[in-house]
Amino acid sequence: MKYCYHCGGTILQRIPDGDERLRYCCDSCGVVFYQNPKNIVGTLPFIDNQVLLCRRAIEPRQGLWTLPAGFMENGETTLDGAIRETREEAGAEVAVTNDSLYTLFNLPYISQVYLFFRARLKHRDFTPGTESLEVRLFHEEEIPWQEIAFPVVKSTLEYYFEDRKQNLFPVRMITMEYSKQRVLSSKLISSSHSGELPD
Repeated sequence: MKYCYHCGGTILQRIPDGDERLRYCCDSCGVVFYQNPKNIVGTLPFIDNQVLLCRRAIEPRQGLWTLPAGFMENGETTLDGAIRETREEAGAEVAVTNDSLYTLFNLPYISQVYLFFRARLKHRDFTPGTESLEVRLFHEEEIPWQEIAFPVVKSTLEYYFEDRKQNLFPVRMITMEYSKQRVLSSKLISSSHSGELPD
């Protein structure tokens, strides 16, 4: 961004009065252009003992498997966005309950927040959208674990198959961060099922 879309003035980086972060600001009218984290919303679609995965047709991670998810749009709720993305990427219709929120991931290193909802497939009719090469149901033992596109998707699937054993699906908040050595770690911040968090 070089010019203010309010007045056409030049955009500079500075710390506005009362702030502590470097921001893009108009040098003429003083408008501050905030850059905020992006929300990615999606579902974990399931039916009987299977989950629905999409093989990505686009970068990043083209050709690898993922849950249907994408950027939330203005004017929609997180759940509406997740259902829309499921329809767009997998051609699938899902039903959700009032306890469908399942995992929330903070990814501060790329300024993103992921939210996944458990969603029951209404039927087995689905078809790849323009962003998917293939859409397929998998039993746990069939999942191509080495070909999962993103750590948040792998973690969500691992939680799901573990939780299925007790038929108990707590909502979890996890923060994922890279160390200085570029090793990715995850930390459970909150769980609706547990009173205490691990150290």
